[in-house]
Amino acid sequence: MTSGRTGSLEHLAAPPVGILVRWRAAKRQSSAWPVIPAAIIALAILLALCAPLLPLPAQGQANLGDAFVPPLGGGDSDATYLLGTDQLGRDLLARIIFGVRTSMVAAFAGVAITATIGTSLGLLAGFFRGWVDTLVMRAVDVVLSLPGILAAMPIIAALGPGLRNLLLVLAILGWGGYTRIVRSQVLSLRERDYVRLAVVAGCSTRRILFVHILPNVVGSLIVLASLNVGSVIIFESGMSFLGLGVQPPDVSLGMILAESRSYFTTAWWLMFPGATLTVIVLAFNFLGDWLRDRLDPRHA
Repeated sequence: MTSGRTGSLEHLAAPPVGILVRWRAAKRQSSAWPVIPAAIIALAILLALCAPLLPLPAQGQANLGDAFVPPLGGGDSDATYLLGTDQLGRDLLARIIFGVRTSMVAAFAGVAITATIGTSLGLLAGFFRGWVDTLVMRAVDVVLSLPGILAAMPIIAALGPGLRNLLLVLAILGWGGYTRIVRSQVLSLRERDYVRLAVVAGCSTRRILFVHILPNVVGSLIVLASLNVGSVIIFESGMSFLGLGVQPPDVSLGMILAESRSYFTTAWWLMFPGATLTVIVLAFNFLGDWLRDRLDPRHA
């Protein structure tokens, strides 16, 4: 009798698949798929994956005889440079492509790390409440009060520059927003009937968190992550611009801008890395806004 009753309660406690419900409802809205931002993001990801396979000169290969060749121009080596060359004769297109590769790696790795940490802490704080909630939220207050790049600079100076340490700084400083969003939703979801029934049915805490609650938070997480990608790209490029991020022989869009900033008035094409950075960040922001309209329950 007990097992039959428990099985029945577990059936009643099955959580609604919130993200699918909201997506199907939002498909009836008039907002169209953001084709241009999606195409830009797809191209950036494709370049990041295929950069080593493309028939491009080595991005760090200098040729002073071809310095400051304008776009579509040819240098002493009889090569045609689609986006021109920089002050050391390096192919700007190759450097931009490998810079985009660095930005994509930093963005997706950084978002994955911060989202995992923030979501885990948000689930624990919202579900258990009490001293766990108090401890986690005080840590969130501290993290969110830190001034971004200014807080990252001394940490990077102590650890040393490089992409790995940059991701470590993101793991330390970037999880607070995820924790706050997830906690607020868990506080609401834990009072729902299907969660209460799951508790009565004897479901384990792990099952309740990851089967009954987490799927209904995924929509907000996707929205926040898509909007956060642009911020991580700006952070990585800014730190590399200051010399605290990616180091040679690797290349970053921020590093390219830092090396070329003295020549913008005489070689306008050296601003292409900045334009590329702007376009990619805007594409992620537009896509994030569209996803918010689709998945965020507050905009459904």
